[in-house]
Amino acid sequence: MTDTTALEAAAFRRLLAHLRERSDVQNIDLMIQAGFCRNCLSNWLQEAAEAAGTPMDKEAAREHVYGMPFAEWKARYQREATPEQLAAFEAAQRRHG
Repeated sequence: MTDTTALEAAAFRRLLAHLRERSDVQNIDLMIQAGFCRNCLSNWLQEAAEAAGTPMDKEAAREHVYGMPFAEWKARYQREATPEQLAAFEAAQRRHG
């Protein structure tokens, strides 16, 4: 019998590795295209940890997802959102809101 949880965990680890390799992809672009971003993943991880009885604060969850402290990732990779990105984000929010 296949252990679905192990498969899902492996897929999640692969997703995290992929997102860490693609530091050029901004969170706002992920939100526009997919409706979620690295911060969403960290929130979901934190919620899952707490539901399992394992306290995890926001910063620990973000560090797990980003592979480094969030402030460090932000300083290294996050760019200021362009007016075009902000407009696309607002339009996406209206479509999916």
